[in-house]
Amino acid sequence: MNQPLLPFRYFFLTTLLLLPLLSYAQQRVAGQVLNAQTRQALEGVTITANTGEQTLTSSMGRFALEISDRAAFLLISHIGYESDTISLQQAQQGIALQVYLQPQAASLSEVVVTGYESNRPLLETAGALSVIDREVIQRFDESSLVRAVNTVPGVRMEERATASYRLSIRGSSLRSPYGIRNVKVYLGEIPLTESNGITNLNLYDAANFSRMEILKGPTGSIYGAGTGGTVLLEPRRAAPGEKVFQVGTTIGSFGLQRYTASASVGSEKQSMFVQYTRQRLDGYREQSAMDRETLLLTSTFNPSDRSTIRANLIYSDLFYELPGGLTEEQYEQAPRQARGGMFGSVAQNASMNQKGVNIGLSQEYRFSDNWKNATALYGLFRYRDHPFNTDYERNTNQEYGARSRFVYNTNFGEVATTLTFGGEYQRGFEAARTYDNNQGITGSLRTDDEVLAKTGLLFTQAEFELPSNWIVTTALSLNDTKYEITRLHQAPTGEPYEFTRDFSAVLSPRVAVLKRLSEQVSVHGSVSAGFSPPSEEELLTSDGALNQDLEAEKGINYEAGIRGYTLGRKLSFDVVAFHFRLRETIVSRQDLSSIAVFRNVGATSQSGLETALGYTLLEDATQPISLLKVWSSYTYSHFRFRDYKKDDTDLSDNQLTGVAPHTLTAGLDMATRFGLYLNLTANYVDEIPLTDENTVYAEAYLVAGARLGLRRELGNHFLLDIFAGSENLTDQKYSLGNDLNAFGGRYFQPASPRNYYGGFSLSYRL
Repeated sequence: MNQPLLPFRYFFLTTLLLLPLLSYAQQRVAGQVLNAQTRQALEGVTITANTGEQTLTSSMGRFALEISDRAAFLLISHIGYESDTISLQQAQQGIALQVYLQPQAASLSEVVVTGYESNRPLLETAGALSVIDREVIQRFDESSLVRAVNTVPGVRMEERATASYRLSIRGSSLRSPYGIRNVKVYLGEIPLTESNGITNLNLYDAANFSRMEILKGPTGSIYGAGTGGTVLLEPRRAAPGEKVFQVGTTIGSFGLQRYTASASVGSEKQSMFVQYTRQRLDGYREQSAMDRETLLLTSTFNPSDRSTIRANLIYSDLFYELPGGLTEEQYEQAPRQARGGMFGSVAQNASMNQKGVNIGLSQEYRFSDNWKNATALYGLFRYRDHPFNTDYERNTNQEYGARSRFVYNTNFGEVATTLTFGGEYQRGFEAARTYDNNQGITGSLRTDDEVLAKTGLLFTQAEFELPSNWIVTTALSLNDTKYEITRLHQAPTGEPYEFTRDFSAVLSPRVAVLKRLSEQVSVHGSVSAGFSPPSEEELLTSDGALNQDLEAEKGINYEAGIRGYTLGRKLSFDVVAFHFRLRETIVSRQDLSSIAVFRNVGATSQSGLETALGYTLLEDATQPISLLKVWSSYTYSHFRFRDYKKDDTDLSDNQLTGVAPHTLTAGLDMATRFGLYLNLTANYVDEIPLTDENTVYAEAYLVAGARLGLRRELGNHFLLDIFAGSENLTDQKYSLGNDLNAFGGRYFQPASPRNYYGGFSLSYRL
């Protein structure tokens, strides 16, 4: 055989063998996958041809795939989205595909919540719970969380002054003349509520959070002391494979200037997100400016398949002025003025300066498919410099704490069971001094206190999946709080002394039952007990007085609800009725010097109805108007005092101070194929009693807001969002964050009239 001819023979034989394969030509199909509602690119979407070829979308949602000529369609799939099948006829004509995936999160059965440590879809979670995601927060200008939170039924957030938040869940603002009390707040696994019972939510920026879950009513069985509710915040994090740099700015009325910059880099093993925000505001009223800087750093590490480590660091520098309350006459004649007189807000430079650092480290370790543990350690450092109308406070606080929970999944016979147990401990030390306020300058020392606060809980929960789609949850916690106050100095002649108040450990049980009626509807009911000791600021008021006789609140809550969707998933609904009986109710009242003082007043009876509805009129990515949706939330509150006597006056059956009987929020969301979007929101609040005697009311009001924007991609790497909006379109005159039971009739804190804002956000994706 001629050896030189062998290579040609092998080539000839190989060609013959490959002819059946080569007879099917290859083609290239390319396109982009976007979120059908937000028009944002989706990364990591799986593109699979029916002939087997497969790829993933890039950070800009783009893909390119070489497929056989025999391929007839592509399957587009992504976790959390409805899968779609695309015919390849367009691709055969050389046209790039543009695919819009519908989020499954629009379906209540797919909204996974972390509340009550269940990690279940909302349709399988027993309890009154609402979720606020980034899309809701971004309906507004992000200068404040107030408007986003007020879209939720049963929840009310107010600003007595710019950045001075007050949060009420089912009327819990009764004991919160300022700040956030009686509500437990977490950032991931880390408690933001300090051991002294105070949450300084105003230190953080709305852009710091990707999600909020609000649990209404007593949740002490898992989250410790509290009769109001619990808020679970999720910080912004980088997604795996994400490489995005973003800058943005917003300019608005009354000197609003807001700047943001962030960078997120993520991989399968680790990720990091860094965000800086700066916000300034001159304010609508005299003495109402603010300036806040925040730096957020979050990182995630996956050292192994079993372990996930997360770290958070938030630094904040906050300054805001306090204009003070006005009488009704002042409110009507000149609402922009600040409180006047010898102790006026301008004369005394009434303001708040706070700096804080919050550091948290958590690890989730999966011992097996059935066992896992999540443990978090955190530290907090805060400094406060606070000239008030009648005194001057300087406080330094340092705190550390830990929370650990174990989760075990097993089966008792045919009953799937999840057992959760763990504990939490917090210890805080505060050096608190009060001085005379000499026109914004510290004068003589009045009191010098050292406050040691300790709080802890042990909790356990069992969740049983019974036959016929029943889920039963039982939970129990043991809560304990202790204060040790050492008075080092008291003017003019007070001797140093020590005061210890130990609020005895209290058991807080919870029992909840849920029945899944169908794939679309479930009903639930629960009974839970709550326990809420006084906060440090209620025991040790800002004038240095010690409130030694104040007792902890205790209450029992009953509720039942139904949630689901119908009409081809176009209509979603969530309805809850509840009755809450609270004993040893704590209320606040201002004394002659405008200092808030607190006392127990017997009991309250709080019954209500909370509803949330949403209806999707149109959802078709191929149409010029691709999304048109209306929604609303309504709250009815029948809250009354019981067994309440003030001196010789019986105030039983009076309306609960600070609670509107009716509130209604409604909105419309529209998006177009071109990228144009519109958000409309209206909020109605009924008249609010401002005194326990029900002799003074804040008038009902209706305000509306709008945001119009255009979100478009620029090339392969840039995403631009240009927007403009307005708040209080009705130019309503109203008071937001009224001072309850205020001395001298200074009840009213006027809110801004019609105002405008505009800005842009530019993202660059690698």
